[in-house]
Amino acid sequence: MQVVAKLNNLKIAPRKVRLVSNVISGMPVNDALIELGKQVKRSSEPVEKLLRSAIANAEHNFGLDPGNLYVLSAVVGEGQRLKRWMPRAFGRANPIMRRLSKVTLVLEETVEGLNRKERKRPLPVTESVAPKEGEEKKSEGNTLLAAEEKKEAKKDVAVKQEMKERKNVVKRVYQRKSF
Repeated sequence: MQVVAKLNNLKIAPRKVRLVSNVISGMPVNDALIELGKQVKRSSEPVEKLLRSAIANAEHNFGLDPGNLYVLSAVVGEGQRLKRWMPRAFGRANPIMRRLSKVTLVLEETVEGLNRKERKRPLPVTESVAPKEGEEKKSEGNTLLAAEEKKEAKKDVAVKQEMKERKNVVKRVYQRKSF
């Protein structure tokens, strides 16, 4: 099973990010994390964070074992470009392109289904629209339900007024930190 994690608009040029991502593609996940920890490049930190996110997604969403995963591919593409201008002589301007990156990381299992945990999905809650036996609809004039709702509304209003009164009475005391 393949797990995909994406990172858009990383403010590092794609050719600089490719230097790091090409090293980890094809590696087991644990070795890739160790390798990214050793890298001195600035792009190693966001790629490591993306790898950790992909591992967490695989473990939580699909019940995969992190020890059984490897990096299938790490693709770095060109993102948006920020266009800036550099003033030059004689009133001219030269364009500067600030390149952004899109990183796509794909993890896959080395042995299919090894130590896979079953996902526990909660049962969907279904509420019946039709009234149960012995109950009446509100529109049919059930006065007991209407009276209870009015009492609850009055209690809510009373609590709100009491909180406003308390707010006016209580003053906060702020203390400075002692140095």
